[in-house]
Amino acid sequence: MKKVLILCTGNSCRSQMAEGLLKYFSPNTQVYSAGTKPEDVNPFAVEVMANIGIDIADFKSNHADEYADIDFDFVFTVCDNAKEICPIYPKAKQLIHHSFSDPADAIGTKEEQLLVYRQVRDQIKDYMQNFAENNLNK
Repeated sequence: MKKVLILCTGNSCRSQMAEGLLKYFSPNTQVYSAGTKPEDVNPFAVEVMANIGIDIADFKSNHADEYADIDFDFVFTVCDNAKEICPIYPKAKQLIHHSFSDPADAIGTKEEQLLVYRQVRDQIKDYMQNFAENNLNK
């Protein structure tokens, strides 16, 4: 079984959405997410994922150091900050960086903010679906 770690700074939005999506697209893969400075899972991220039928409400933010001893096939960084201060995963077979905009930076009404979250979710969805099809589900 392949193992994937998805890293972000806060492990509250992008990495949580990516974890939920990758678990959906590749159910036979062990998927983890973590942050370099973990925060609570963002309720807007939970809401926009629920809108597409993926429940991340019970996901927890974890610190990147918790996974230092796992032999990962892939370690993703989904934000530039996490890439710059990413812990070393010497057992990882492949490191991948793909930065997504931080939806937590969205301003405006709740609906305007949710629109940004949906846009980022959809970008992550497209990326993770393609990644799963080409690297995990063969």
